[in-house]
Parts: sequence; structure tokens; C-alpha cells
Amino acid sequence: MQTNTPPRKPIRRNAIRPRSIRRKTIRLTRRGRLLLVAAGVVVAGAAVTVPLLSLVHGAPAGPATLVIPEGWRASQVYDAVDKALDLPVGSTKRSVGTAGLHLPGDAGGNPEGYLFPATYPLEKGATPQSVLRFMVDTANQRFDGAPVAAGAQRNALNVHQAVTIASIVQAEAADKADMGKVARVVFNRLQSGMPLQMDSTLNYALNRTTVDTTLNDTRIENPYNSYQRMGLPPTPIDNPGEDAMRAVMNPTPGNWLYFVTVKPGDTRFTADYAEHQRNVAEFNAVRNSKGPQSQPVSQPPR
Repeated sequence: MQTNTPPRKPIRRNAIRPRSIRRKTIRLTRRGRLLLVAAGVVVAGAAVTVPLLSLVHGAPAGPATLVIPEGWRASQVYDAVDKALDLPVGSTKRSVGTAGLHLPGDAGGNPEGYLFPATYPLEKGATPQSVLRFMVDTANQRFDGAPVAAGAQRNALNVHQAVTIASIVQAEAADKADMGKVARVVFNRLQSGMPLQMDSTLNYALNRTTVDTTLNDTRIENPYNSYQRMGLPPTPIDNPGEDAMRAVMNPTPGNWLYFVTVKPGDTRFTADYAEHQRNVAEFNAVRNSKGPQSQPVSQPPR
């Protein structure tokens, strides 16, 4: 998922990190009937699996809760709502147009990026429309505040662009500590006129999650193919949390253009392409040592 220049030959990955290093903890709301207000929403950490519907035990009867992790795509959120409300698959997705969502004009009616990651109470009588409105309204509370507006203005962005970059940061950063640096790489590439070349946007176009990318993948005609298209993708590629948004508002100072997670806890950022190639070579060595199924990453010249 990390960045690189267009490849000369088939590749299995463009300096991407294994998804197994993502955080696997979830922070839940306190027990009981807790409404989502500014002090009450607890952002859920990205997780491989989460309880989609859980009841509060040992307390008076309260609403069920729906956990939406950071970085989930809208399609995953729709599926989770369907399951939580015991609805046929596709019900929530079909309800988007009738939900009356308060989205930015730039979103074009697409709630991707604005289904805020949190733990939501599911009151009796909840519908897909009411749940989606709750999520979007929560995102608006988070994203329309003065700190976000000030940070967006400082970085010459509107809120929709900021959310789009935050979604890339959410997908690409190995952990919270790397988010500010990943955001800086995105800004540096945009400002230098380089394509973003993020595998995360390509995976969104292909509706998949993978740690391997091929040359043919990078050639697809799609507005989310940041190998072929300059600038930001047309919409966010997932639903980022507050940490990713904060990283976009205050990116770490630096001149980095490349990064690769060599191994868990070891993500390397550099502005020097030759150094990046050495880092990728080390990544390949580590990856190949884990078994024959691992394929090396080929890094072409700039």
C-alpha cells in the first residue's frame, strides 16, 4: 500500500505493508444507555473482527450496540447494519438515497468517508436510514469543528479533501504513530506534481483488500487508480477516524516521498529513491524468509 513510481515489470506489491500488523483492539463505550454526543463517542480501533451486535450485561436493559471500526469501507458498514438489524443483505445500501444524509456537496450523495467509526446504540425501532443519519451527523460534528476547519484552511483544503486524504492515511499507516508522516508523504507528492501511487486507492477501485499488486492492476482505467491519475481520488476510500483526520490537519514536518513497512514496528520514510529501494530490498528479504508463497516486490527507477 505504500507509495512508489510506476513499475517496469510485474510486481506483487508496491512497498506495501502486511495487513497483519494493523491494530486489533477496539475501544468500546461505557456500559449502559450511552448516547453519542461529543464526549460520548468512543472511536473504535481498526480490527479484523468485531462484535457487530452486543448487549450490555449486568445492567438494566439498554440498547444493542453496533461497532464500526476505523477504516471500514461503506460497503462493510452497510453489511454490518444489515446484520445488526436482521435485514436482508443490501437493505442498508438501498436505503442511502432515502436517508436524508447531510453530506458535503463534493460528496455527490456518497457517504463514503462520513460513516464515522464509533460504537452506536441501536434503539428499538432503529432503521437503516436512522443509523446512517446518526453516523453522518456524528462525522459532521467531528469534521465541521473549528480545529478541522482551521487545519483544512492551513493546508489549502476543503473538508471533503481533508477527509479523502485522511481515508488514505487510515488505510496506509501501519499504526497511529505513522499517520502524520504518511499524511506528509501525500502532501509532498501532491505539491511536487507526483502521482500518489497508493495501492490503497487501487484496491478500492478493484473492491478488494490485498498485499499484492501487479503491473496489470496499475494499468486499469479507473478514477481511483492513483498510478494513472494525478491528484486525489474523487471520494474517500474508507471511513477514517479522528487520529487520521488529526494527522491530516497537522502532518509531521518532513520531505519524505516514499515509505515502506519493512516489518511490524519498522516503517521507513525517505525522500531518497535509492534509499527507498534498499528499504524495499530489505522488506523483500524479510517477507521471503517467511515462506515460498511470498513474492518479492520490484522497485523500478523513477
